[in-house]
Amino acid sequence: MRRWNGWGDEAIEHHLPILAEKYLEGYLGEVLPESDVSLEDVLSSVPSSRLHPHPLILDNPEVRLRHARGQSLPDWIALRSGHIGYFPDGVAYPSTEDEIQTLFSYCQQTGACLIPYGGGTSVVGHINPNQSDTPTLTVDLSRFNQMLNLDKTSSLATFGAGVTGPNLEEQLNIRGYTLGHFPQSFEYSTLGGWVATRSCGQQSYYYGRIEDMFAGGCLVAPTGSIDLSPFPASAAGPDLRHLILGSEGRFGIITDVIVRIKPFPESEEFYGVFFHDWESGLAAVKAIAQSNIQVSMLRLSDAQETQVTLALAGKERLVSIGTKVLDILGYGQDKCLLIYGITGRKADVGKFRSTTARIIRQHGGFSTGKIIGDKWQKTRFFTPYLRNTLWEAGFALDTLETAVSWIGVQSMVDKVKETIENALRSEDEKVFVFSHLSHIYQHGASIYFTYLFRRSTDPEQTLHRWELIKTAASQSIISLGGTISHQHGVGYDHAPYLYQEKGNLGMQTLESIRMSFDPNRILNPGILFADAPEHKDKN
Repeated sequence: MRRWNGWGDEAIEHHLPILAEKYLEGYLGEVLPESDVSLEDVLSSVPSSRLHPHPLILDNPEVRLRHARGQSLPDWIALRSGHIGYFPDGVAYPSTEDEIQTLFSYCQQTGACLIPYGGGTSVVGHINPNQSDTPTLTVDLSRFNQMLNLDKTSSLATFGAGVTGPNLEEQLNIRGYTLGHFPQSFEYSTLGGWVATRSCGQQSYYYGRIEDMFAGGCLVAPTGSIDLSPFPASAAGPDLRHLILGSEGRFGIITDVIVRIKPFPESEEFYGVFFHDWESGLAAVKAIAQSNIQVSMLRLSDAQETQVTLALAGKERLVSIGTKVLDILGYGQDKCLLIYGITGRKADVGKFRSTTARIIRQHGGFSTGKIIGDKWQKTRFFTPYLRNTLWEAGFALDTLETAVSWIGVQSMVDKVKETIENALRSEDEKVFVFSHLSHIYQHGASIYFTYLFRRSTDPEQTLHRWELIKTAASQSIISLGGTISHQHGVGYDHAPYLYQEKGNLGMQTLESIRMSFDPNRILNPGILFADAPEHKDKN
């Protein structure tokens, strides 16, 4: 069964190697882990529903609890402490567009607001009910999970928007196809959620981001529906697909999605490479990206993340021997790890591997073959489980990300890491931070920061520490010209910074569009726009 207060299947554990735990305690200090509140205690605190009864709506406490929060660190603090605050007043599981329209009518008649719910994997607060006298209905789209059409001639497939990553790939793979969209949340996130938040998969350099895959589909809004045909190209005015991409539930509910698919690849290989330092690795991945080599992914870790990766490998003796060999070869404490993948036809994979290897050698890279790459591929969706283990050991972990053109990559890495490291000085606490380039483009890169700090015995204090880090880092990103979100969307957490990125006229334009789709502000209040629901109970 899925965890109610953490990541993933509760039967799966990711053990923290002793070496890694000692490494973290040595840097951050001794931890004093506190026990989490029990499911039974939280269920006893769920208030009565404020919604009028309806045959499509469930109001039992556990269903409401399991839809109350996502996967952000504030969500974890709330769930683990039992200080959840606000719950949806009911949860509906529609299976048709007519039922969705019925739920819209119900909200308009009763004054309730409505939150679309995909896989519940948001790390920036997309699905959380806010503080309001207005009751909240969460609409779970998990029943929209089937392949509706496969057009082999056009390489197009239509799915219900609630299909999860594994289910989608299973339905395609047995027919010889793949979408190739693999975010770290792949295990539970949904196709509709990917579109609504402009998601980016780990192998986007080959398969593309979700906006490259999104060919059309249907969005149902309180004022009507938009059906988008999968034209190969069109000059008929602005592309309405981009009103749905990144809309985060403010304009309507995505019910089905048409995606561009590819034949299942003949070959796929992942490799690990060590560089002497960050600068040489950065130069290498930039050269690969700008040479138009069709790699499927490039992930360059800084020295700190490289050390953590080796410490978490769990093979202490093997890692020790490998580290000594690398030291002898001149790859010391500053070494940085690149994991790259090549995907496609066998003939192309061989050609691109040779070209990539040549550029790597030119920049002093040392290839370890496929051992590290294969290990990464096998465990890439297992890594999020480590958050559970770290929390239980007394450490809070969170991430943030941005993207910037090549000219700004180095200063962004340096400044944001420095900002995060110093964010808790007023608390006399240290923060351990590391980073990697997660997605590479011809004109720039996305930068992914991971940071850990000791959690307090007081959950409010732990939340305060997170707020200090998140605010300082976000302000640094904006000041350096980076986007506030490369792949996680906006949600509540990034809403204060969206105005700076879009400008007043841009935000006014988005607000005008929202008014056309949802004039009564039923949908997902507080997301994208820092507002609150304005409609009142009409009974």
